[in-house]
Amino acid sequence: MTTITAGDLAAIVPILLVLGAAVVGVLVDAFAPAARRRAVHLVLSVAALGGALAWTLVAIGSAPTVGFNGAVVVDGPAIFAQGTIALVTLLTVALYAERRLDPAGDPFTPAGSAVPGSELERVLTLQRVGQSEVYPLTLFAAGGMMTFVVAGDLLTAFVALEVLSLPLYLLGSLSRRKRLLSQEAGMKYFLLGAFASAFFLYGAALVYGATGSLNYAAIDTAVTGRVGVDSLLLVGMGMLAVGLLFKISAVPFHFWTPDVYQGAPTAVTGFMAAATKAAAFVVLLRLFYVALGGLSEDWVPLLAIVAAVTMLVGSVLALTQTDVKRMLAYSSIAHAGFLLVGMVSADPDGTGAVLFYLLAYGVATVGAFAVVTLVRDAGGEATHLSQWAGLGRRSPVLGGVFALFLLSFAGIPLTSGFIAKLAVFAAAFDAGQIVLVVVGLLSSAIAAFFYVRVIVLMFFSDPAPGGPTVGVPGPGTTAVITLAAALTVLLGVLPAPVFELAELAAEFVR
Repeated sequence: MTTITAGDLAAIVPILLVLGAAVVGVLVDAFAPAARRRAVHLVLSVAALGGALAWTLVAIGSAPTVGFNGAVVVDGPAIFAQGTIALVTLLTVALYAERRLDPAGDPFTPAGSAVPGSELERVLTLQRVGQSEVYPLTLFAAGGMMTFVVAGDLLTAFVALEVLSLPLYLLGSLSRRKRLLSQEAGMKYFLLGAFASAFFLYGAALVYGATGSLNYAAIDTAVTGRVGVDSLLLVGMGMLAVGLLFKISAVPFHFWTPDVYQGAPTAVTGFMAAATKAAAFVVLLRLFYVALGGLSEDWVPLLAIVAAVTMLVGSVLALTQTDVKRMLAYSSIAHAGFLLVGMVSADPDGTGAVLFYLLAYGVATVGAFAVVTLVRDAGGEATHLSQWAGLGRRSPVLGGVFALFLLSFAGIPLTSGFIAKLAVFAAAFDAGQIVLVVVGLLSSAIAAFFYVRVIVLMFFSDPAPGGPTVGVPGPGTTAVITLAAALTVLLGVLPAPVFELAELAAEFVR
C-alpha cells in the first residue's frame, strides 16, 4: 500500500492550488448567485494562480523532489514550466475578466467594444459572462498541464494528458457567435486529440512490454542495459512521439491547428498556443532525455527531420494566409520547429534555451491574441488581414504593440524572440546540427517576410472605408498587453537574469 507523505504533498503544492480552485469553481457555478459568480471566479482563479506562480519562483533552484513512489518528479524544468503555465494562465484569466455576453451570444466580447450609451453597451453592462464555467475549465486545463510536466512515469503522464485535453476541447467550442466554426474547431480538436492520445497510450503499452516498466528512470535503466535493437521499443517510442508531437503542432501532426485557432474564442486560442506548448515540450524533453536517452542515436535524427520540415511548412504556409488567427496558427507551427532545434542538441544548454524560448514565446503570444480581441466590426472580431489595413494609423499605440509582438516572433534584435532563437540555434550548432541551423535561419527569413508584411499593411496602407474599430480595452486587457509588451522588450534587452534561471533549471532528475 502506498503511503502519501507530507513531502509528497509539498511537491505538488501548485497542482493542489490550481485543481482545488477548479473544483471549488464548479461548486460556485452550482450554488453561487448568478450575479456574483464572475467576481468569485475571478478572485478564486487569481488567488490560486498567483499562489502557484509564487511557489515556483521560491522553489526554482531548490533540490529536486521525487514523490509518490516515483510517479511525480519535481525538478528544475518542471518548476520552470509550471511557473510559465501559471503566468500564461493568469494573463488569460485577466482577459476573461472584463468579457460580457453580447446579444449574439459571444462570451468573449471586450467590455469596451461598444459605443458608450448605445443599446449594445447597455446590454453589455447588464449581462455578465454567460458561460462562467470558462474559469474552472481553464483551471482544470492548467492543473493538468502542471501535472503533465512533473509526471515521472507514462501512466501519470497519460492521466494528466487527458485532464488537460478534455477542458481544452470544450473551451475551443465556446464561441457561440461563430457557432458552426467554433463547433467544428472543438470537434476536430476532440477527434484528432483522441487519436493522438490513443497513440500515446499504445506507445506506453509497447514500451512497457519491451522494458517491463512505465517509470522513466526504470525505462532508462532497461534501455541502457539492453544489447542490440528492440523493434518493439522503437515502435513504442515512435507512438509516444506522435502523441506529444500532436500537442506541440509539429508537422505532420499539425492539421488541426489552423482550424482550432481560428474557431476557438481568441482568449482561449492564446492560452492553448502558449500553455499547451510549454507543457508538451517539457514532457517531450523528459521522455527523450531521461527515459529514452540511451536511444538518442535513433531519435535525434528523426526529430531533426521533423524540426526542419515543421519550420519550413509553418513559415511557408503562413505566407498564404489571409486571416490573422490562421497566420498566428502557422506561426505557432513554425515556432514548434524552432523549439525542436534546441531539443535535438540533447544537452542541458538546449534544455535551458527551450525553457527560455517557451516563456518568451508564451508571453508574446498571449499579448498578440489580446490585441486581436480589440479589433472588431459589426459582426464581431475582424480577423481578415484586409480589415487591418491602416490600423496603425487609426490606433498607433495598439498597432505599435502588435508590431512589437510580430517582430519578436520574427526574431528581430532587442526583442525576447531574438534571444530565444539565438539560444536554440547556438545549442544546436554546438551539438553539430549545422544543417538544421541553416534551415532554421532560412525559415526565420521567410517568417520575417510575412510578419513585416502585416506591419506594412497596418502602417503604410490606407484604411478601408467603413473598416473595423478598435475597442476600448478595459483594465484586464490593458494590463495583459502592457505586461506582455514590457516582458518582450525586457527579455530582449536584459535577458541575463531569466536566462540564468532557465539554465539553472535545465537539469532533469534521472
